[in-house]
Amino acid sequence: MRAPISIVIPTLNAEGALPATLGALGEGLEAGLIRELVISDGGSADATRKVAEQAGAVWVTGAAGRGGQLRRGVEASGGDWVLVVHADTWLAPGWAEQALRHINSAPDKAGYFRLEFRAQGLAPALVAGWANLRARRFGLPYGDQGLLIARALYDEVGGYADIPLMEDVALARALRGRLLALPGRALTDAERYQREGWLRRGARNLWTLARYLLGADPARLARGYNR
Repeated sequence: MRAPISIVIPTLNAEGALPATLGALGEGLEAGLIRELVISDGGSADATRKVAEQAGAVWVTGAAGRGGQLRRGVEASGGDWVLVVHADTWLAPGWAEQALRHINSAPDKAGYFRLEFRAQGLAPALVAGWANLRARRFGLPYGDQGLLIARALYDEVGGYADIPLMEDVALARALRGRLLALPGRALTDAERYQREGWLRRGARNLWTLARYLLGADPARLARGYNR
């Protein structure tokens, strides 16, 4: 019997972040859960491909843009389940057991992890707390919380939209009522928040989400988000 999970990671100049992310996935290999690793790259100019090849990953390339990268990555995968992880996010120990429990108990639902930042202090706790509340109450987990989803369910709801931003929210909305919080943690990088300021970055994210839900063009939102 083949291992059930294909890991899909979107990358863009991720040579510094990717090794630790892959290291955190090691327990899934030991548990016999990981069928393959798919790296979907958006045109890296650094050594991301070398890191991916050293890990034995399937390498997929295309235009930059997380929605398109994720769509291509999932299309290249062959597992009955897909686990999407961002290149700067580490799954905390215990994730493999939690994933297996979810696969066996809730195959008709997608699962996501509880967000934490790899930073100390009140601001990181508040921003992560809001993200976890948003995910539970409104069914809108972001991509840095990871997503474990059966391929059949992914295909049923249409998969990731080929948009440069809010692809995670678009998929979450398609999955409304079929999302479950897993007990584990997704530990994500805090560099952007630390550089721009926790409150400022958090407010910009909330404003971007509100504009998207009101119908704003994701391409226009992405230009503002990445400025």
